[in-house]
Amino acid sequence: MPLKREPNLKDPDSLYAAILDAHADLSESESVALNARLVLLLANHIGEEAIVREALALARQSIDEAA
Repeated sequence: MPLKREPNLKDPDSLYAAILDAHADLSESESVALNARLVLLLANHIGEEAIVREALALARQSIDEAA
C-alpha cells in the first residue's frame, strides 16, 4: 500500500483545530512529547513500517528544503 499524499480528510480544518487544542497550555517540552506519542500511536495504527519510513523521509525533506 503506497503512502497517500493527496488530501484524504473530510474536514482537515477541524482536525487541525483539534491538534492545536491538544497542545493548548502545554510547555514546549510537553508539546514535543505529545507529538512524539501521537506519531508512535499513528505509526502503530498504520502498521506498515515502509509507509511510516516514507512519511518520515518526506516530512524531514520538507523541513530540510524550508531551511
